[in-house]
Amino acid sequence: MNFELNEEQRLLAESVGRFLDNTYGFEDRKKVIQSESGASDAVWKQLAEMGVLSIPFSEAAGGIGGGAVDLMSAMQSFGKALVVEPILATVLAGRLIDRAGSAAQKGEVLTGVIDGSRKLAFAHTEDGARYRLSQVAATATRSADGWTLSGLKRVVLGAPLADMLVVTARTSGSAGDAQGVSLFLVSPSAKGVSMTGYRTLDNQRAADVKLDAVAVRADALVGTEGGAMPVVEEAVDFATALLCAEAVGAMQFANDTTLEYLKTRKQFGAPIGSFQALQHRMVEMFVTTEQSRSMSFLACSKVDASADPSERSRIVSAAKIKIADACRQISQESIQLHGGMGMTEEMKVSHTFRRLTMIAQQFGDADAHLERFAHLDH
Repeated sequence: MNFELNEEQRLLAESVGRFLDNTYGFEDRKKVIQSESGASDAVWKQLAEMGVLSIPFSEAAGGIGGGAVDLMSAMQSFGKALVVEPILATVLAGRLIDRAGSAAQKGEVLTGVIDGSRKLAFAHTEDGARYRLSQVAATATRSADGWTLSGLKRVVLGAPLADMLVVTARTSGSAGDAQGVSLFLVSPSAKGVSMTGYRTLDNQRAADVKLDAVAVRADALVGTEGGAMPVVEEAVDFATALLCAEAVGAMQFANDTTLEYLKTRKQFGAPIGSFQALQHRMVEMFVTTEQSRSMSFLACSKVDASADPSERSRIVSAAKIKIADACRQISQESIQLHGGMGMTEEMKVSHTFRRLTMIAQQFGDADAHLERFAHLDH
């Protein structure tokens, strides 16, 4: 497989990297996460102007029609800079609309995403789901002029910042059934929607979203009634591949800053990087990161190219297993090699540790994906 980026992808990587180096330093990020919203409108608008937010959406929706490979280098830059803006949450929710929505829904919602005026969130995870996507107990019942939604969604990333929610609710069957899950567009300001917002361990914004007899119109249904699961599985695999790319960027920063520390920190009159035992650990971190880079590239290329859902999911799970294990190894090693300093708020490596820890859990931890991989292998 060719792991080289084409010229357009390389130019995007360079421009996003330059933008973040100039405007999203560690001190800049501190101001963003301490702000009331926890995100920067200026950064979001600039990313839209650079075309980042249009890459993964189809030309019919006004986007560029690119894939995960086209967005991969930007995601690595976001991982390196620890960007907290809800890019992945918006891309995931937007992909659901792009893949299953009507022309009117795409025009209404995705146009705003592409020009930077809208943010989205995917309200899906529920109590007791343990990464099972079909574990949906929230209900949608028909009403005279549409649907009535009720249920509770947990840890909806980006929800406090979202202008529109894409919500899963069951129109038939019982929790755990693959059939009977539908997608709906729900405004966060609709009557009956309440949010409990909070800051996550890695300083992103999320919320628990309660739906208490929320009335939506008939045209809020996205795609076919009861047939949302294949679309949800594809979109979550797509987002997982991008998350793997983000992890690689964060690992790269952890490696670079740890190597710099080993070169400058002295003990017994010599840089600690001259000690062979620490050199071995640094080499293992480098090898692990490069393996993760290759696996993330494979996952991104597979979600773009594979027509077989089982093959796509199997490769994505293989990548996530490797990435989750690598996140633990790289984050813990970087902290240990920094000593006590590595745990302080003032050092970016401690924030990178938190982000890598969260990435290892997001969309399924290593155990969950190992189980899925084994299941798909038969």
